[in-house]
Amino acid sequence: MRIFISTGEVSGDLQGALLIKTLQNQAQTLGLKLEIVALGGEKMAAAGATILGDTSGIGSMGIIEALPYFIPTIQVQKRAIAYLQKNPPDIIVLIDYMTPNIGIGSYMNEHFPDVPVVYYIAPQEWVWSMSLERTKKIVSFTDKLLAIFPEEARYYQEKGAKVNWVGHPLVDKMANAPSRETAREMLGIKEEEIAIALLPASRSQELKYLLPVIFQGAQNIQSKLPTARFFIPLSLEKFRDKIAKAIQNYGLKATILSGKQQEIFAAVDFAITKSGTANLELALANVPQVVVYSLSPFTAWVARNILKGSIPFASPVNLVLMREIVPEFLQEKATAENITQAAMEFLLNSEKREKTLLDYQEMRQCLGDLGVCDRAAKEILEMR
Repeated sequence: MRIFISTGEVSGDLQGALLIKTLQNQAQTLGLKLEIVALGGEKMAAAGATILGDTSGIGSMGIIEALPYFIPTIQVQKRAIAYLQKNPPDIIVLIDYMTPNIGIGSYMNEHFPDVPVVYYIAPQEWVWSMSLERTKKIVSFTDKLLAIFPEEARYYQEKGAKVNWVGHPLVDKMANAPSRETAREMLGIKEEEIAIALLPASRSQELKYLLPVIFQGAQNIQSKLPTARFFIPLSLEKFRDKIAKAIQNYGLKATILSGKQQEIFAAVDFAITKSGTANLELALANVPQVVVYSLSPFTAWVARNILKGSIPFASPVNLVLMREIVPEFLQEKATAENITQAAMEFLLNSEKREKTLLDYQEMRQCLGDLGVCDRAAKEILEMR
């Protein structure tokens, strides 16, 4: 049985890898021989997929920001379609990665309508859609949509998709995290040290727009709290040199670690992070956090004045309950001063911290029970 999986960026690579492991386990139980070909990254390759194109570093948010990735995205999409034309699989699984996956889904619907298309983790049209056209397109070629958020399930169901809510796969991933004590021992964190995670970038543009403000905030905190120590889970190896240089420039007591994100999240007391999937991982690890995000001024101006776009929140933690659980500083508000003030409140005010942890518990109930990946894999294999 051949399954083709298409996803992009660092988070998609993670979700794809979690799914592939579970698909293989279930296939083995059913006596199925499984072949998985994919657009993805290193994690999916390590999980057993044959990678047709590495898309983990092809991704951006915004108009100007997307320009450098236009040609690579088109190239990888063409490569995928050329492969599918000659080797139609038994099932297609699409994970987020909206523009390329809409192209792949539309192609399969037109040329191979008998091949089932499953959309697992659909684009967040339910949050920021400015037009129903893309939603209609997604629904038109999707035979089954596996939603990870209740609001996502409701939105797509109302628009005519066949939807099953399976829950969020990070629930499974974080269940295997080490204890705080074990993690701190593994990372060599002393009892008196305040450990803070810094997550400045999983996309190249974020090194430009987010890293300076996050590192300036960290420098401010370090000057106020001499026992602070920073840990940076490396999202892509190609970012290492720039981050290391920035650590030196800002004089931070910071350590870069690759492949240790789960241990870092289990060990730290606080996090300063860009908006993204990691926000949910931190919440599931009970780590208070401040979220920042910023795009180019041109992109922000177009979004506000021409597209008239507005989003309720940027962080998935806040989107789950549609209210502010963690502070967000977006665009002009993404300043080192705002980060520093919010961070010091969390680090010095136990009531603020406890309130956040209670909100995390409430949010956690909306992410589903353990066994998310098992449920998703079962739904996919049932399509054969």
